[in-house]
Amino acid sequence: MKRIVHKHPLAIRWFHWINFPILFVMIWSGLLIYWAYHPYKIEVGDYTLLTFFPNGFFKFLNIPRRLAEGMAWHFVFMWIFLINGLLYVGYTFISGEWRHLVPDRNSFREAIQVTLYDLGLRKTQPPFIKYNGAQKIAYFSIMLMGVGSVLTGYAIYKPTQFSWLTSLLGGYKAARLEHFALTIGYVLFFFVHIGQVIRAGWHNFQSMVTGVEVVKANLPEQPIATEPDDDQPVGPLEPTLSPIDTPTRPALS
Repeated sequence: MKRIVHKHPLAIRWFHWINFPILFVMIWSGLLIYWAYHPYKIEVGDYTLLTFFPNGFFKFLNIPRRLAEGMAWHFVFMWIFLINGLLYVGYTFISGEWRHLVPDRNSFREAIQVTLYDLGLRKTQPPFIKYNGAQKIAYFSIMLMGVGSVLTGYAIYKPTQFSWLTSLLGGYKAARLEHFALTIGYVLFFFVHIGQVIRAGWHNFQSMVTGVEVVKANLPEQPIATEPDDDQPVGPLEPTLSPIDTPTRPALS
């Protein structure tokens, strides 16, 4: 038997798919800007372990000498990024979706269990509601990173007008480094996210497009917890309960 599971509201899907190209343009235009002054590297003594990024990388992507173009794209899309982020945060509070995203006291324990399960070091899959502990931590961290990118971005964009913000972040150089580190974080998250989406399968990806997922009912490898009500404990879903609005996948997708 199969059942239809409602997973993602239309607004969440829109924000998700709008934010993806926005972040892509922001990172790409940021590289055009970064080329003009790229001092960051990882060193041990006098030995350089890693340079962000070598000249060959810039030449391969045709990045050199496009500083003005990069700034133009970056400053336009930062407003779209900011507006989309504000609308997303506002929607999560109005709709109550924030309850699925904010980690709770059990999230870190669940994240460890999910990680062990994904690595094959744990046989049983931890129960989950809409997002497991690892997903909550990851998605909430991305939201905080978005706030950090806006603040550090303004600190280096208008260091005189927002001198108080620049000073609060440790000065211009520190704010620029923090802005760069957050960008690296987005890239790392993207690769992990895509890997987990592939691992979760086509139906899980489809749910972010259509909002629903068609799954086999009562699969033993897909333990599902019911929505917590006040002080009621969370337990496994009984087969007689309706599958509507019951999520099914534990992967980061």
